[in-house]
Amino acid sequence: RIVKQRDTDWEEDTERGLDIIATRAEGLSRFMEAYARLARLPPPVLAEAEIGGIVRRVAALEVRVPVHLKEGPDVELQIDHAQIEQLLINALKNAAEAALETGGEVHVRWELVRNFVEVHILDEGAGIANPSNLFVPFFTTKPGGTGIGLVLCRQVAENHGGAFTLTNREDRAGCETVLRLPVFTAGI
Repeated sequence: RIVKQRDTDWEEDTERGLDIIATRAEGLSRFMEAYARLARLPPPVLAEAEIGGIVRRVAALEVRVPVHLKEGPDVELQIDHAQIEQLLINALKNAAEAALETGGEVHVRWELVRNFVEVHILDEGAGIANPSNLFVPFFTTKPGGTGIGLVLCRQVAENHGGAFTLTNREDRAGCETVLRLPVFTAGI
């Protein structure tokens, strides 16, 4: 029988290899969970809701940075309250994280523009270095991010007949998120 002697660093190599496998498995698991969430977004269940109440509640949830709220008009919409609230939570969370990096603040307002309500979230973060990948599913620059948050926001807005945009601010450093939702009234 031939007995082969192991290299002295075989345990370190094995441990490193297992760590790599564990990291990849964790990443694949996060990817699969994110894909499943994206693939099964239910259609909105519409009910009447006042947008100001939703915006106020979401703004009150963020306590890491100052959030300045400018009240808009009371407007009733036919929306899926839970989906719109989650969209705004995600958008405000992103704005707060950006503002945290620079010591900035967040400003939130809503307004009526023709037959649409627009909710604006403005942060005083660094801005977007590469805006072309913002809505690419599974692309992320955040450690531990899934890359589906903005994609889901856009999908929720579009499923409501609206739009969701994120752009660099023109007046200063930072970003502006805009959720635009249609106002359905009699005769329109």
